[in-house]
Order: sequence, then structure tokens, then C-alpha cells
Amino acid sequence: MALTLDVFWSFRSPYSYLVTPRLRELAETYDVEVRMRPVYPLAVRSEGFFTKQDPLFIPYLMRDIRRLADYLGLPLAWPNPDPVVIDRATLNGAPDQPHLDLLMPLGVTAAHKPQSLAFYDEVSRLIWSGQDMPWNEGDKLERAIARAGLDLAELATEAEKRPTAIAAEIEASQEAHRAAGHWGVPTMVFEDEPFFGQDRFDVLVWRMKQRGLAPRT
Repeated sequence: MALTLDVFWSFRSPYSYLVTPRLRELAETYDVEVRMRPVYPLAVRSEGFFTKQDPLFIPYLMRDIRRLADYLGLPLAWPNPDPVVIDRATLNGAPDQPHLDLLMPLGVTAAHKPQSLAFYDEVSRLIWSGQDMPWNEGDKLERAIARAGLDLAELATEAEKRPTAIAAEIEASQEAHRAAGHWGVPTMVFEDEPFFGQDRFDVLVWRMKQRGLAPRT
């Protein structure tokens, strides 16, 4: 029987982007069902989060994500545009979030497709690689989704038919995220045990192997 892994993930998290290729490879290599559960970024779901951090928080984060991307051999640049529209006076998410209004319904809908991990990998590469900015112009998002084997128009049409259900699913994921024992992303939860951050990926795989993780046949 396949093992099951829940992944709480954000379109604005560089660490979510950096772990996704390994999650995709895990699901392709081992008999495990990876359930992607997108949540809103901390700037939106946790008012005042960034104003409460030590002034060294952002400089270290920027150094760390560049170092990690180099280590993993992945391109990285801060997204243009930022997936979250920030109120510069408060550092919280602004009331209107056009990019999240686009991405979140697509992400929830894609999460139920066999190509789920491919979708998250290709879309996060578009947003975070810095190689095709601005990421939201023209047909760039459409082409990224097509590389995952999905169709943007079909996902959008499906999402438009169930806005209430999608909002409820996001809320349920955010509640399950905290109930699992963490607030940050990516948080990977296996058998009710949370593994926070891309740097816990190897520990996660070790734990899953203890529980019988086996290669796909």
C-alpha cells in the first residue's frame, strides 16, 4: 500500500519552490502519494508576522535561499511581480491580491490531478527562477502549466465553477497545517509527524523508509 504525505506549500515561499523538484522525484521514484495543500503566504494569513521578526531575518533569508539554490543547482531570483501585493506601510498583505486570486484556485484544482507535482514544479520554477520575468505576462503561465501536462483554461474553468468549495479547502488546509504542529512552509506531514522546511526533506525520507517506503515497480 502506498504511503501518504501531505505538503503545506505557498506560492510565495522560496523554500517551497526549492523542495518541489525533490518531492516530484520522490513521487516518481517511490510508492508514495504526495498531496499538495496550498496555503496563503504568511504575509496574508498572519498579520504582523514580518514586523515582529529580528532585523537580521530578511538578510539571512536572502543569503540562505541563494546559497541553497546554488547547492541544489536551481536558478533563483525574487519574483517579478511578487505573488503577494504588500502594503509597504504595514508589511502585511494588501486587501487586494490579484496574483493569489489567480494562483490559489489553480493550485487547489491542480492538486487533485495526477499531474499535481508537475504543476507545482513548473509553476514555481516560472515564478522563482528569474528566467522569464515578469512571470504573469503573455502566455508564460499557460506554457508552464502545459509543460506539466495540464491546460490553464480547463483548470480555470473548473475552478470558476466551485469558488466556495475551493475557499473551504484552503481554510481546511490552513487549519490542518497548524494542527500538524507548525505554521511555516513547506511543512511536510507524514503519519501526523511534521517536517518543517526543505532542510528536513532527507529526514522525512529516512522516516518514510522506516515505515516501508518502497520503490515504484
